[in-house]
Amino acid sequence: MNAMTPNIAAGVTVTELAPTTRIALRLAYEGQSFQGWQTQPGGRAAQDVLEQALTTVAGHPVATICAGRTDAGVHALAQVVHFDTAARRPETAWTRGVNANLPAGIAVQQMSLVDHAFHARFSATQRRYRYLVWRSATRHPLWAGRAAWIHRPLDVIAMRRAAVHLTGQHDFTAFRSSQCQARSPVRTLSLLELTERDDLLCVDVQANAFLHHMVRNLVGALVWVGMGRRPADWAAQVLRSRDRRQAAPTMPAQGLYLTGVQYGLPHDLGCWPALSVP
Repeated sequence: MNAMTPNIAAGVTVTELAPTTRIALRLAYEGQSFQGWQTQPGGRAAQDVLEQALTTVAGHPVATICAGRTDAGVHALAQVVHFDTAARRPETAWTRGVNANLPAGIAVQQMSLVDHAFHARFSATQRRYRYLVWRSATRHPLWAGRAAWIHRPLDVIAMRRAAVHLTGQHDFTAFRSSQCQARSPVRTLSLLELTERDDLLCVDVQANAFLHHMVRNLVGALVWVGMGRRPADWAAQVLRSRDRRQAAPTMPAQGLYLTGVQYGLPHDLGCWPALSVP
């Protein structure tokens, strides 16, 4: 081998040796179109179709890391992902170009160049979800798959009293699924707020991180209180019990939206957190 020839190991491409850029994307997707976020053998997860589109634009395989994995049926207005690429493309290639290769149920909303210390999951300081409940004697076709339907009246005042017991730093064992793999059940819930918009009830929840099914289980407890099945202070009893069997059933995935991911300095992404559900 000539002394001036680079020593490139077998199976390693020049692209892999080139300096990489880290890019963050904000995504929106409709949950019923996908088998959740995380890649699936059938390739119908949101991560699968996004990585296929990014690979097409980049010209090399792309792997993504997200801020929070959503279950099948859960929607996102502000999912954040990052990936590394050696490709040099105009910024519009990572928005309109990627969207041209995505199905209708998912789209990139915004991109940002970030440094390699940024991590979509571990750099996040807060995550925010909204759960929608359609309260009406009859179902509404436009909210099918986009909100849970409760055909009985709900006492929102009692639900708000129950929510007070759940905010703050607690052990949320009673509100996580049996499949939850988190090492610690302790989370800091900074917001649990209920807003009425005609027949639509919006439950906004914000925390430093969430356990598996935690938001849907919290809303389930509030709904039981609102239906009069339990008093408001029952929520505190369930919390103290650390027993999932003492809590209410898990609410359906279709009403849940990931609405914001917040990052502190030096990774502040500006306007990315706290979008509104249409």
